[in-house]
Amino acid sequence: MKIVIVEDELAASDHLVYLLNHINTEIEVLAIIDTVKAAVAYFSTPHDAELVLMDIHLADGISFEIFEQVKIDIPVIFTTAYDQYALKAFKVNSIDYLLKPIDEEELTDALTQFNVQVKEKEQGIDDDQLKGLLGLIKGDADKKSYKNTFLVSQRDQLIPLKTNDISYFMIDLGSVKAVSKDNQTYSLEDKLEDIEESLDPTLFYRANRQCIVNREAIVNLKYYFNGKLIISVNPVSKERIVVSKAKASDFKNWMGS
Repeated sequence: MKIVIVEDELAASDHLVYLLNHINTEIEVLAIIDTVKAAVAYFSTPHDAELVLMDIHLADGISFEIFEQVKIDIPVIFTTAYDQYALKAFKVNSIDYLLKPIDEEELTDALTQFNVQVKEKEQGIDDDQLKGLLGLIKGDADKKSYKNTFLVSQRDQLIPLKTNDISYFMIDLGSVKAVSKDNQTYSLEDKLEDIEESLDPTLFYRANRQCIVNREAIVNLKYYFNGKLIISVNPVSKERIVVSKAKASDFKNWMGS
C-alpha cells in the first residue's frame, strides 16, 4: 500500500509513519507534505499514491482548499481534532476520519476499510462531498480551534498526551513541564506563552509567569497576604502557585464563570 501523508506538524507525521510501519512493514510512505500549495503541486503531477492521510489545518490554510484546485481521485482519510458535530458531517459525506490523537487500532481499522472499498470500487471525493465539507469549515471559520493534544517525548517514542489530561503547565529549571492528572511529568519544547495561546481560556488560566492551571485540577483557593491567592491543585505542585493581587479578582471571576 502506497500512502501520502499531508500533515504540517513534524511530530504528528513522524507518529503516523511509526504507526503505519508497526501495522504493516509493506506500507510505503511516498511523501510527507505540509502545505496546501505543496499538496496541489504533488497531486497535479502523475503519482502512484493509493491513499491519502490528511490533516485539516495545514501551515498555509485548510486542506479542503486542495480539492478546489486539483482533483484527487483516490480515497482520503482525514485526521481531525473537530468536535462531534463536524464528525457527524464527515459520516454523512461518507468520508473516513481519525480523531487525534491517532490510535493504532483505529488506524488499522481505517486501513482495513480502505482495502474493502478498493476491492469494490476506488473512490475519491466528489463535488457534493467537497461542497458540504467546505461549507462546514467556512461556517465555523470564526471559531478558534484550540490544541487538544500535545506530543511529548518519552524515551525513544512519542506519546500523545490529551490536553484535558494535563493538570498544569509549569516552568521548572528553565524548561516547561506538563503535569498530568496521574502525576506524570513531561518536558515540552514550547514556550509557556505559546502554550497559553493554544489553550481554551475557559479551561486553562495563566496564574502567573511560571504556571498555567487547568480548571479541573483546582482543589481550592487560599487567601494570601496583600490580597494574593494560593491555588491548591491535584496532583500537588511542588512549587507554590500564587495569583497576584492584580489578577486575583479576574481569576475568581474566571473560576465562578
